[in-house]
Amino acid sequence: MTKLKKVCPFISGGDNLLETINFYENKLGFKCQWQDSEMPDLALVSRDQVELFLQRSEDVSLAEWTTLRIEVENVTALYREVIERDAAIVHPDGKLEKKPWGSTDFTILDLNGVCVTFYEF
Repeated sequence: MTKLKKVCPFISGGDNLLETINFYENKLGFKCQWQDSEMPDLALVSRDQVELFLQRSEDVSLAEWTTLRIEVENVTALYREVIERDAAIVHPDGKLEKKPWGSTDFTILDLNGVCVTFYEF
């Protein structure tokens, strides 16, 4: 039987991938696993089982039209962690709350405008 295991999306990292890598490391606790050069066009960041490929792009609309949902164990603790690191990255309408569909969510915007929601059922 076939089983899907995880997804590793390619998302826009803006025109300065080093700044974006720094954002994911310092604001969200990811670690850079790989980058294609000192001034990268492509990099891989990960935290636990989540992997994101960051791809350099000058097209702002790519980032602004990208939305990710990442399932989390103990979303409340992650929310506290994010708030302690930089409360300003939490989306104005994305504070931690229980949603009508049963999950508890919060949403951040990365420095390029990618919308990332962390949730737990």
